[in-house]
Amino acid sequence: MKNSTLILKTAVALLFTGAFLSRCASIMSPEGGPKDSLPPVITNITPGNFATNFKEKKIYIEFNEYVQLKDQNKEMFTSPAMKKTPLVTTRGKGIVITIRDTLKENTTYAIDLGSAVRDNNEGNPLNAMRYVFSTGDKIDSMMCSGYTADSYKADSVSRTFIWFFIADSLPDTPDYDSTIFNRKPDVIARAQNNGIFIAQNLKPVKYRIYAFGDKNDNQMYEPGTDLIGIIDSAYNPAQMQPFSIWFDSLRMYPSAEPQLYFRMFTDKAFKAQRLVEATRPGQKQITLYFNTANPQIDSLELDSIPADKIIYDPRTKGKDTLNQWLNVDAEQLPDTIKGKITYYRHDSIRQLVKTSEPIKVAWKYIETKEEQKEREKEEKERKKAEEEGREYTPKEKPNPFKLKNGASGDINPEKGFDITIDFPAVAFDSTQVKLYKITGDDKNPTETEVEKVFVRDSLNIGRYSVKAKWEKATKYRFYIPKGAITDVMGYKNDSTSTNFTTLDPEKFAKIVLSVKGEGDKRYIIQQTDSSGKTQQELSGVQSGVHTINYVSPGEIRIRVIEDTNGNGVWDAGDVVNRLQPERAEMFIGEEGEDLFVTKANWDVELSIDMSKVFKPMTMENLVKMLEDKESSRLKKLFEEWQKKQVENQKQNNQNNSGMGGMGGMMGGMGGMMGGLGGMMGSGSGSSGRLF
Repeated sequence: MKNSTLILKTAVALLFTGAFLSRCASIMSPEGGPKDSLPPVITNITPGNFATNFKEKKIYIEFNEYVQLKDQNKEMFTSPAMKKTPLVTTRGKGIVITIRDTLKENTTYAIDLGSAVRDNNEGNPLNAMRYVFSTGDKIDSMMCSGYTADSYKADSVSRTFIWFFIADSLPDTPDYDSTIFNRKPDVIARAQNNGIFIAQNLKPVKYRIYAFGDKNDNQMYEPGTDLIGIIDSAYNPAQMQPFSIWFDSLRMYPSAEPQLYFRMFTDKAFKAQRLVEATRPGQKQITLYFNTANPQIDSLELDSIPADKIIYDPRTKGKDTLNQWLNVDAEQLPDTIKGKITYYRHDSIRQLVKTSEPIKVAWKYIETKEEQKEREKEEKERKKAEEEGREYTPKEKPNPFKLKNGASGDINPEKGFDITIDFPAVAFDSTQVKLYKITGDDKNPTETEVEKVFVRDSLNIGRYSVKAKWEKATKYRFYIPKGAITDVMGYKNDSTSTNFTTLDPEKFAKIVLSVKGEGDKRYIIQQTDSSGKTQQELSGVQSGVHTINYVSPGEIRIRVIEDTNGNGVWDAGDVVNRLQPERAEMFIGEEGEDLFVTKANWDVELSIDMSKVFKPMTMENLVKMLEDKESSRLKKLFEEWQKKQVENQKQNNQNNSGMGGMGGMMGGMGGMMGGLGGMMGSGSGSSGRLF
């Protein structure tokens, strides 16, 4: 059976090469269905597809109906890239492709129009339309496939570009790989919306391969903006495992078993570190903007400002924007402050070198129109009071001290709450701040003071976490008296008193995780909502039983991160150093499910074997993973449809027709699920693979 399956896969690949590409019109048109859902059908191509010794400047492709072009600048690309993009126009019932570039000799070219060609009336797209020719006497005909996925979200990344570079033509630079930045690819492919790509017209040679998401639709990789994926080794398509190809009748484009797996990430490490700008947005504030995160600052010297009077405040999570607050009386600060910063900056070969640069920042108070109006109004009122012999009492101005108090509503007793102030505190008498536990009924409450501590946030020195020995389902009052906090601007807080209640665990679910790790490896486990947004997190996880409490009832997912360096956070990759991102996978249960239902006062028990979660991503494992995802997607699609049908049935009171429609949908979904098994399984359902 294994050998016959291998022969079948090879046959399908050959069929795809010889028939699918040359007769794409017949494959693009699914059988049956209303006419307005069918894409255009190719009736003639001049010169014919797969022409050799190509010397023409114009290509005419005729269809069975009038067509239009949509988003051709986004959809169309050439492989390899041409300096001047071909011009595509409509003519009669066809399109004319005009080649405006001087082509290389003995080179196989492909003009991929994506879904730019659509019928003129309904706009049905002809997907994966591709014209291939060679300026030599043969067409490069090797192929390979792959899958592009977000390395953190573990979801497919659509419409990524795949760049192939002939490995023998590249210098061997294992410590600094700049290939994607200073070389043009030899072959280009593009993934479909499901993240799967089929690269065609390759040579039987080794390639170094990269994938990137084209966020700005300019067909160029932009570090720090576009997602990027790298492969650790060079691959020869002639030596890779055979794979199957089929036409996805649900999505209406070709799909395949992926051979390669790209874990996409945003590479912020490539940017060279430098000080971009120094500003003074406030009288006591200096802001330093760096090109990348975590600058290494040796010293900051400001004329006439003692070093111990400079408060360092990394207000952004990535620490690429740093605030320096001046704890000096405003009267002592000049309009212009000069100084010097010494930090580590990348030189021309990307080596960090200790560098000193001068700093000059100025600030001048500029009255706003609103302030001017208010001042003029106050002056008139003062003058009027003096003329009438009255004592003038100026209107009390709002306290500029801003405090965000998280002590309200319901509080998770495992997390407590935060308070945040706009400017760093220079005086904070925490002994004046009181936390009370409230017992008794509402008419006769009793308050008992509770010990608490304040923990300052390392990333935002204006944020403090309030920690205490919280009791569940208990009422509390948090009180801050007036003047307990003084910030660097000299502002003091107003008094505030807030009541809150800690959560009742019986209203929430609890997740009990039995973890089987690998050796002394550490992991991060995140409980997310159904869309993948993180709600709770455990770090430093190793083998043993771990509990996540206070999980809101509903559908959840579990994300598991292989914390390779044990720093408690997910780390992305680095292109030039050829470092892959840390693996992050959504946990899949024994029945292939990745969504888990939680209810109030439920314990959800899950067993996580890290050797299975992070098993090597072979082609077989990758196919199985995608098969499980597709099955889950179709199941959810049917459940949503079923729910909608029931709602419509109740609303329209059409029981008979509603149930008949549901029966039809059940049969249709059964057919789709069966087709999925034929498409992606390696058993006897081979007919599902053939177009």
